[in-house]
Amino acid sequence: MSLLSRMLRHKSVEQLQSEAGRRGDFRRVLGLWQLTAIGIGGIIGVGIFVLAGQQAAMNAGPAVALSFLIAGAGSACAALCYAEFAGLIPVTGSAYTYGYAVLGEFVAWIIGWDLLLEYALVVAVVAIGWSGYVQVLLASAGVHLPEWAQQSMSAQTMHYYLQQVFGVHGTAVAAPSDGHRFNVIAAGVSLAVALLLTVRMEWGARFNTLIVAIKVLGVLLVIGVGAFFIHGANWHPFIPPRLFDAQGVGHFGWAGVLTGASVVFFAVFGYDTLTTAAEEARHPQRDLPRAVLLSLAVAMVLYIAVSLVLTGITHYSNLGGDASVSQAFEAIGLHWVSVAIAVAAVVGVTSVLFAFMLGAARIWFALARDGLLPAWFAKVSPRFGTPARPTLILGVFTAVVAGLLPIGEVAELVNIGTLSAFIIICSAVLVLRIRKPELPRSFRMPWIALLAPLGVAFSLLLIFGLPWPDAHGWQRIGGLPAITFERFVVWMALGCLIYFGYGMRHSRLERDG
Repeated sequence: MSLLSRMLRHKSVEQLQSEAGRRGDFRRVLGLWQLTAIGIGGIIGVGIFVLAGQQAAMNAGPAVALSFLIAGAGSACAALCYAEFAGLIPVTGSAYTYGYAVLGEFVAWIIGWDLLLEYALVVAVVAIGWSGYVQVLLASAGVHLPEWAQQSMSAQTMHYYLQQVFGVHGTAVAAPSDGHRFNVIAAGVSLAVALLLTVRMEWGARFNTLIVAIKVLGVLLVIGVGAFFIHGANWHPFIPPRLFDAQGVGHFGWAGVLTGASVVFFAVFGYDTLTTAAEEARHPQRDLPRAVLLSLAVAMVLYIAVSLVLTGITHYSNLGGDASVSQAFEAIGLHWVSVAIAVAAVVGVTSVLFAFMLGAARIWFALARDGLLPAWFAKVSPRFGTPARPTLILGVFTAVVAGLLPIGEVAELVNIGTLSAFIIICSAVLVLRIRKPELPRSFRMPWIALLAPLGVAFSLLLIFGLPWPDAHGWQRIGGLPAITFERFVVWMALGCLIYFGYGMRHSRLERDG
């Protein structure tokens, strides 16, 4: 078999469906509401508690609701594709498995390798944000951690120690001026979530459902109470006129609405994590498509409602803080609501950690079960029925990253990885519909010839940006920084070395002939 043939070999949909019916690796314990809670838990997080206010203040004004609507429309194209695949191929692995069935082994490996990093980084980055909220609440109660345990090292401190330990040459780096060394709370919550996912899945799912319920109640509190304090004058003008800052960067206007959409888009995915638990669902072909669409629909309604309430109770220029929702209610004298929202944010963000840790562990397991990574990682715990080995390793990895390393722009890798997955999913569902229209589908994506290419175009737009004319010439709206592409290429190059050095030769399809 030629090299190209080995890279393009794929599992048939019929084979995957047959294997899904026979496999007993996991215990089927998740119903529709547990699956939907995983999806909502993955979607609703810092987007609703931070980004809505920040983008209103920086780019869109009251029209941030339109930014969420545009982002949600683009995300819905991908969600419909996920829903069709989830009902057709109810196998753990999500985008990796779907790519394997349609586009071949190498493309599947690339997206699996990509998502493995992205999901792990989401856990680390969110854990750091969660730690910040917790420390604010602890400080309000008079509890303060030692300085060394409050935050991770700065980039300068890390470079200083590298020079001291390894004798790295170059310009000398000054000794650190602060005492921050390790974010204990961020590391601790990463390990705690990994342990929770290692024990019985139904225990973790019940806990997650409770957490999501508390989070949704917190959001409903914002909407319900805030609705009585809305002043229509704060919504005028709904789309503020375009203006430019001292650096010549444009804000507001329709271009600002699109910029806001490109930012908040990363708050309206996360439903894909629930499809990684396909083999733990009781009725996957029926419930997975419903859970994908239901979780996105609920999240979008809440996002748009909160955006309108926030910009209605105070002027959008007051919403630029890191805790914009709490600050908005504090500004109108509702301190108890502000505290309640902060508590809901702390509790609710835990579900984001749960969803993405679950997704990362299941993708790692799927890669190992297919032979692309060592089979040692594909052993299910005989006591708990969970992929304990990859879950615990991910827990340690994310704890180290969240506790020790300066994250900085590395978080942008999350964005490019997710958008790459969306491009593959939207392309693959269209290819499979053309190639095998006769396959029985429990959910069929409507208007697929229009919506699937639209999903691809929207993802490409967010990766590379859109040229936009204004008074200062042409500006790029959206798009990712150049350094993100460089890091993405490095990670993909490492993935290619592993695939050609190990995965291609140990693939189950290679062994089965």
